[in-house]
Amino acid sequence: MTKFLFFIDELSTWVGKAFAWLILVLTLGVSYEVFMRYVLRAPTTWAFDISYITYGAMFLMAGAYTLSRNGHVRADVVYRLWSPRTQATMDLVLYILFFLPAIAALMYSGWNYAAMSVRFREVSIFSPAGVPVFPLKALIPVTGVLLFLQGIAEIIRCVLCIRTGRWPQRLHDVEETESLIIRERQQSTAQQDEKGAGA
Repeated sequence: MTKFLFFIDELSTWVGKAFAWLILVLTLGVSYEVFMRYVLRAPTTWAFDISYITYGAMFLMAGAYTLSRNGHVRADVVYRLWSPRTQATMDLVLYILFFLPAIAALMYSGWNYAAMSVRFREVSIFSPAGVPVFPLKALIPVTGVLLFLQGIAEIIRCVLCIRTGRWPQRLHDVEETESLIIRERQQSTAQQDEKGAGA
């Protein structure tokens, strides 16, 4: 079961990290526009479109990756005080009642929305450059599928936690600064205790 969970996590990670490179395209596009507009006094007709398309694609495709890392923001004032079994039970109920239906609606309407956009080869209405926006809209149902797969993995994690009383292991590649600081303090305290004991 862990291999299946890690496979979905790795898929979400690969997609999220691949689309994260769009930040370079976004940065270069905006920097070029600023240079052209304020230095050469010759603004482009496509920079706005490129910026929202690249940011939109990045935002859409990072959702499953963030979910795989348990990185979405939550109000966990009470949640963190619960036992892992209670947390998993609450998560399971919320995934079934809210997450899965919402993602199913996203896939269904996103498919129709994207199909129409691709059929008409939709372009931006915000500039005369005619930048294609149908590739961005085609990502909506893809995002839904990735979120659905990751949601299934999260539901399996909840069931495993309810059975065992502890959360199954996740893949980790990014860590919060707060966690690093806490670990460094614990290590330095342990080192000082060892020095104190040895003296």
